[in-house]
Amino acid sequence: MGQAHPSTPAERVQWTSHMLAHSGEYGLVTQLSRTLNVSRPTLYAWKATAQQALEQVFCATPSVISPPTTVERQILTLLVEGHNSYANIQTCLDTLTGQHLSIGTIAAVIQEAQQRAQQWMTTQAPASSRTLALDEIYANNRQGAYLNVVDTDSWAVWAAEGPLSVDADSWTLLLWLAHDRGLRWHATVSDGGDALRAACHVVDPHGRHQRDVWHLFHFWNQIQRRVTRRLTLLQAQTATVARQAARIAAGQKARGGHPRTDLAAHQADVAQVQQTDADLRALGQELQRVLAVVVLDRAGVQDLARRQQDLRALVDLVAEVQAQAGAPLQGEIRRLHTQLRLAQAAVLAFVAPLDQVQQTMAVVLGTDGLALLAWAWQRRGVLEMDAAQLVAALPLVWQAAARVVLHAWATAGRASSAVENWHSILRPHLAVHRTLSPGLLALLAVWHNHRVFARGVHKGASPLHLSGMLDAPTDWLVALGYPPAPSQILPAGADVDELALAA
Repeated sequence: MGQAHPSTPAERVQWTSHMLAHSGEYGLVTQLSRTLNVSRPTLYAWKATAQQALEQVFCATPSVISPPTTVERQILTLLVEGHNSYANIQTCLDTLTGQHLSIGTIAAVIQEAQQRAQQWMTTQAPASSRTLALDEIYANNRQGAYLNVVDTDSWAVWAAEGPLSVDADSWTLLLWLAHDRGLRWHATVSDGGDALRAACHVVDPHGRHQRDVWHLFHFWNQIQRRVTRRLTLLQAQTATVARQAARIAAGQKARGGHPRTDLAAHQADVAQVQQTDADLRALGQELQRVLAVVVLDRAGVQDLARRQQDLRALVDLVAEVQAQAGAPLQGEIRRLHTQLRLAQAAVLAFVAPLDQVQQTMAVVLGTDGLALLAWAWQRRGVLEMDAAQLVAALPLVWQAAARVVLHAWATAGRASSAVENWHSILRPHLAVHRTLSPGLLALLAVWHNHRVFARGVHKGASPLHLSGMLDAPTDWLVALGYPPAPSQILPAGADVDELALAA
C-alpha cells in the first residue's frame, strides 16, 4: 500500500506553482524529482490538479453561482413538467443531484403541495364575468370522468374535479361551487351533451349556452372522410368489375366468392357516391360560412334571423342528400343530419350579442361602413393587418365604433378549444398515473394558470394575467409557497482566495 509524501500543503503549492510557471522547460520535472525525492508521476499529478483548480476559478463562464433549488421545487417540477411517477422522481433526484429520498418523503411533499393547490383553487376567481368552456375527459375507467371549467378568452382553469359520474347532478354541483367562490359568467360553450345542457339550464336558466362549433365541424369531417373512403374503394374496384364482366361476356365463369359482374350497375354506384361526396363537401363549406363569426352578403352583415334561415335550409338539404345516398351511406348521413338538427337551436347563440353591437355601431358606421369593416376583418390575414391597423386605416369618426365591433368579433365565443387544450395537458399525466386525484388536478391547474405563454399574441402573459389578475406571479411554485432559495452572488471585488473558497 502506498504512503503519502511527507510534505506540507504549503510546500506542494510552492512546487506546483514553480512547475506551472516554468511549464515546458526541459528537465525541470526530472530535477525536482531528484531534489525533492518525489516520483515524476506524482509531480505531474500535482501539476494537473493545480492546473485544473486554476481553470475552475478563472475560466468559469458565469460569475454568479446558480441559486440552489429547494428539494420541494425539484420534486414538484419533475412531477408536473416531466410527467414523472414517484419512482422516476426518486431516480432523477438520485442520479442528477445525489439526493437519496424515499418514496414516502416524495409522496409527503406532493401531498402537501396538492393541499395548497386545492386551497388556492377555492380562493381564486376573476373579477369580471367570463365565457366558460365546459367538457369532461374520461380516464381508463369509463364509469367516471374529470369535469373541467376553462375560460375561453384566457384559457385559465377555474374548476377541475373528478373522477365523477357524468350526469346532470355532478355538473350542477360543480357549477354551483364555482359560483359560490366568486366565478361569474355570461355564456357557456359545450359539446351539447345531455348532462351538461341540463346542468346549465338549472344553474343559469336565462344564460346564453352556446353549442360548440368545433365538435360539429369535427363530426362532419368524420362523415365526409368515410364517404370519400367509400368512393375511393369503389373506384379501385372498377377495373376488377370490368375484368369480371369481360369474362362473363366471353362465356367464362367469374372468379371470387361474391363477384360483381355488372359494370353498368357498378358505375352507377360510383356516380351515386361521387355525387354524395360532392354534395356533402359543398354543404360543409356552406356550414362553415353560416357558422362564421361574420357572414357578409350583398345586403351587408347578416343578422341572426337570416343565419337561422340559412341553417334550417342547410339541415333540409342534408336530409335530401341522405335520401339520395346509397344504402351503405344512409346510416352515416342520417347521424350527421341528427347532430345538425339537434345543434341548430344553440349553435348560433353567439350571434345575438353580436347583433346588438352591430346595430348600435351601425348608427355611426352606417350599413355600408359596417359591411366594409366586415370585409376587411374577414381578409385581415391577406391584408396582413391586425385590429389596430384596420382601425387606423378608417376615417377618424369611425375608429371608436370600429374598435367596439372588432373587439366583439374577436371575443365571440363559438368553440371550446380552451378546454380541449386543457385535456391535452391532462392526457400525459393520465398515462403515467392512470387516475388523477383531486389534489393532482388542482396542482396541474395552478401550474397551467401561472404558465407564461412563450409565443403568439399573448407572449409574456399568463392565463391569470389575461383574466385581469395582473398581480399574479409567473412562478406557480411561488404562488403555492415554495420560493427559490436566495441566490449566491459574489461581490465585485472578491480576491482569488475568496473565489477559490467559493468554487
